[in-house]
Amino acid sequence: MKIAMVSEHANPLAALGEVDAGGQNVHVAELSAGLVRAGHDVTVYTRHESGDQPREVTTPGGYRVVHVPAGPARHVPKDELLPYMGEFARFLEQEWRFQRPDVAHGHFWMSGLAAALAAREVDIPLVQTFHALGVVKRRYQGTQDTSPPERIRLERIVGRSAARVAATCTDEVFELVRMGLPRSRMSVVPCGVDLTRFTPHGESAPRSGRHRLLAVGRLVPRKGFDVAIAALRSLPDTELVIAGGPQQGRLAEDAEACRLRAVAEDLGVADRVDFRGQVARDDMPALIRSADVVVCTPWYEPFGIVPLEAMACGVPVVASAVGGLTDTVVDGVTGMLVPPKRPEAVASAVRRLLSDKAMCDAFGIAGADRARCRYSWDRVATDTYRIYESVVPAFTATESIG
Repeated sequence: MKIAMVSEHANPLAALGEVDAGGQNVHVAELSAGLVRAGHDVTVYTRHESGDQPREVTTPGGYRVVHVPAGPARHVPKDELLPYMGEFARFLEQEWRFQRPDVAHGHFWMSGLAAALAAREVDIPLVQTFHALGVVKRRYQGTQDTSPPERIRLERIVGRSAARVAATCTDEVFELVRMGLPRSRMSVVPCGVDLTRFTPHGESAPRSGRHRLLAVGRLVPRKGFDVAIAALRSLPDTELVIAGGPQQGRLAEDAEACRLRAVAEDLGVADRVDFRGQVARDDMPALIRSADVVVCTPWYEPFGIVPLEAMACGVPVVASAVGGLTDTVVDGVTGMLVPPKRPEAVASAVRRLLSDKAMCDAFGIAGADRARCRYSWDRVATDTYRIYESVVPAFTATESIG
């Protein structure tokens, strides 16, 4: 099958950890590679961010990345990209008239908007994965939400235009139904984890004699790193390593890194918080394996790849009971779920784990087993392909005849 992935801001080639580069980039890259391994032809369309970027790149995973000339050839924050989606859609339409894909798959609402406009003109089905919803972002961020005011209305339009919505967790399905989208056109397909890279066995990064907590993600307020920092007040002889954001040498220029440093200073735990900045993907498994517990404390989280990577490495997780984390982390089996924005609850859960090595080991074994059984990217690719089959008549007919 010929598949067009549309990911307007999340380039699968981007370095992870910056403000607009995180789980969606990983999802698009790994899903595309998994589909190629299954024998499909995959092209990812993403916006150009530099005049030096080649128009097309073939990745080691076998999928192609096309840099779309929509808007200026520089980085533009994703919440400011909406004015360029018409130009993005026109490029897709021209491409798809010449090389027609069997299905388009939009990632994020603006990608879905551009893909829906182009797909309508060339009569191909659209599958949509939102990754995050404006209504949820507005609920949690209120006046600090920088999304365009049209976002929620346009998300409904994209959802109704799609032949099928591939939600990443059950919580997202409930939100989409509340938005008025039909449940009958939704499927849940989670994110996955690279089980060849994230394993319980392998090197561990050097560590001090203290207990180590690890938090990983983009340095944005909703990730709740300040909650993990506050939990340190009740956890003596414990350090917190925070991996994410710009490269370490540029952390002093990052507003959120500066805010978090100030929080740590005010709480008297600055000497036990280690900001690592951007960590290379190849170095992440060793860093995870060096931790006693991985803490994921966002206010909300559409899915969350970090808990999966921790589980795959056999490290127990303490996570906020929000969004996709309630699907991923099995409370009392692979980790512990705690209420969001509750440092004392995080500290209590961590204390229980640090004081009970048998529990830590059991959670680690169960987490690695769950990751292997449910969250391999090859399984995610297979589940996604089944959705494509259901919306592409020619392939559905071929399968039924065979």
